[in-house]
Amino acid sequence: MKHIFDGLERRRASARLGGGQKRIEAQHARGKLTARERIELLLDHGSFEEFDMVVTGWGTVNGRAVFVFAKDFTVFGGSLSETHAQKITKLQDMALKNRAPIIGLFDAGGARIQEGVAALGGYGEVFQRNVMASGVIPQISVIMGPCAGGDVYSPAMTDFIFMVRDTSYMFVTGPDVVKTVTNETVTAEELGGASVHTTKSSIADRAYDNDVETLLQMRRLIDFLPSSNQDEPPEWPAFDEVDRLDESLDTIVPDNPNKPYDIKELIHKIVDEADFFEIQDAHARNIVIGFGRIEGRTVGFVANQPLVLAGVLDIDASKKAARFVRFCDCFNIPIVTFVDVPQAWREAAVRIRRSDGAESDGHHAKGVRRRL
Repeated sequence: MKHIFDGLERRRASARLGGGQKRIEAQHARGKLTARERIELLLDHGSFEEFDMVVTGWGTVNGRAVFVFAKDFTVFGGSLSETHAQKITKLQDMALKNRAPIIGLFDAGGARIQEGVAALGGYGEVFQRNVMASGVIPQISVIMGPCAGGDVYSPAMTDFIFMVRDTSYMFVTGPDVVKTVTNETVTAEELGGASVHTTKSSIADRAYDNDVETLLQMRRLIDFLPSSNQDEPPEWPAFDEVDRLDESLDTIVPDNPNKPYDIKELIHKIVDEADFFEIQDAHARNIVIGFGRIEGRTVGFVANQPLVLAGVLDIDASKKAARFVRFCDCFNIPIVTFVDVPQAWREAAVRIRRSDGAESDGHHAKGVRRRL
């Protein structure tokens, strides 16, 4: 009997190596961690319980249960097979049943072409569960390598997407296909890099410099979120006196209504320990959204930013704020709103386009007033 267990352990050890030592070294040479190294960094030490020897399982983040799956780029480029999809959907079902957040770490090349329709059908099962879990449990996608096809459709249906600068990309088809079809030469960064998706398309919520920083920030984000829509926002010990006075609040807002100021400074002075997790900081910067705590409890912030376009609402800022408010509404997170559109709105308003494409002449913004 012992030789059977020894053989099983050898197979498990081989599976833990993924695509083998050479491919692991190649992954490290690109400045990226392997799937298991990422999970070890994301979760509390020793808490990960792996299912089925494919990198899916559950663990804890600061003692709170989360479910996590990671695409292993060292094995067939992380491509999705029918069996691979079954592992992910099994995990999604468990996360939904247990009402716990799910985090996907993506580093993959799309569907496994050798399996054809079977692999594509697996994506359909994953997408269905993304929809079922929407508004019920937090879903977070972390893009940590080149991702194409279905591996970007699924993240797009989750609540938050984060990327790693210079090593992660999101596109339906890659630069080679674009070159073949349109004869246009584009780089992976221009087509779907972090700079594009955090500033222009608004698909990604933030980007970080490397794998380690990204995963540590995910641990921080999880601390702000409830486990499901049936739970209240988490409450952590607060070391910020609730009755403290900050005299600088009297001078942050200038007397001259045409003089801009940084609304983030105001938010940092109000939240506990100046801990503010901003969402979509590089997109539609005329409005600021994110999570903070007051008396140890999570709250969402929506604030005009007078430093950018005088804080007026354009279509990008409106969509950015609306999506964030919907998320907070689903998960019982109270919202603090700071409204301040200085008189300089007259100059900024001319940049707002009507739905028919015509330039606004400023009268369009009638009724917008400075609010303190």
